[in-house]
Amino acid sequence: MTMDRHIIFGVHVLDRVKDATIVQKLFTEYGCHIKTRIGLHEVDGKICAPGGVIILEMYGDENTCHELRDKLAQVDGIEVKEMIFGH
Repeated sequence: MTMDRHIIFGVHVLDRVKDATIVQKLFTEYGCHIKTRIGLHEVDGKICAPGGVIILEMYGDENTCHELRDKLAQVDGIEVKEMIFGH
């Protein structure tokens, strides 16, 4: 089934250093379903925060997009929220 809705995932990563490898592996595996990816984290001249938020705009088969969401949510220290907009 092709997407008939606009799906956005917010991925909260508590420990970017610890989880970067698994998160990047999943992003690569599902890369053809990620239309836009934006990473946000606290940084200034003195710190680079260990956590952050990644915004994903999804594309393609909706079931496959939800597979990515579910796999990310299974990683300890990762929280995933979803926004869905009808077209």
